[in-house]
Amino acid sequence: MHRHACFLILIFTSACSSGPPHGQGGFAEHSLDSRYPVEADQPLTPAHGLRFDFSLLSQQLDILVLEGAELCFPATVVQAKTRQKRIAREIAGGLVYDAANDIIIQRRLIARLEHQLDYVNEHEICDLPQSTALASPGELGEKIQRLLNHDNQFATDSFALSPKYMAQLAEAAILLKQAPEYHLLITGHADDRGDGEYNQKLSGNRAKQVARYLHIFGIHETRIRISAIGENDPLFLGSEAQIRLVNRRVSIELIEHPQTQENGGWQDE
Repeated sequence: MHRHACFLILIFTSACSSGPPHGQGGFAEHSLDSRYPVEADQPLTPAHGLRFDFSLLSQQLDILVLEGAELCFPATVVQAKTRQKRIAREIAGGLVYDAANDIIIQRRLIARLEHQLDYVNEHEICDLPQSTALASPGELGEKIQRLLNHDNQFATDSFALSPKYMAQLAEAAILLKQAPEYHLLITGHADDRGDGEYNQKLSGNRAKQVARYLHIFGIHETRIRISAIGENDPLFLGSEAQIRLVNRRVSIELIEHPQTQENGGWQDE
């Protein structure tokens, strides 16, 4: 409720035009990916609120499809995917009010789809898929790796996960349950602000927080190992806001053939 209220305030306190900027109208002009990065140095606008909501809904739909929604309710999933593309075009064309209305409709549709899937899952009245439709284990690993190492994970001086990254972890966890041979090495990082001892502790807390959420999402703790290296080994060198943004992260490595386990953890060879 809190996020939705903030979102509505952004929409209704802004001057929304009835049409897109010149040369950016028409639903056939754009075919967009559903993920919209928001850089730290950009001003917050109503479009960012829309893109944030849209990104979360897109991730939620992806997760439901992975859980079997497309098999049990194909017509509803087709409808959701069609509206998802339309929202993307509306946002790209500057049709803020239209996009906001469609996001409200999409939220209700996905909520209904989630309840329907929970029901058939509980009563075992739909043959849910037991594995992904990905072509190979290598492709599965690549998708998991991409989800786990998605950008924009943490705010400055914080180990709280961004909602967008939390959704990525939830989707990755679904795939990891289908690939028990993968174990995870989670390494925490910090940007170049603060002293070394503080950054070491902060990066460790980031790794622990990610491990905690993966455990909540169903990944057993014996499949996870964590480490922290503070501000060492940055993804990019520099002190600009956009560089610090990507250096505040965890890096997660898939271990395909883990060492023997002892006392609930990994034992080095």
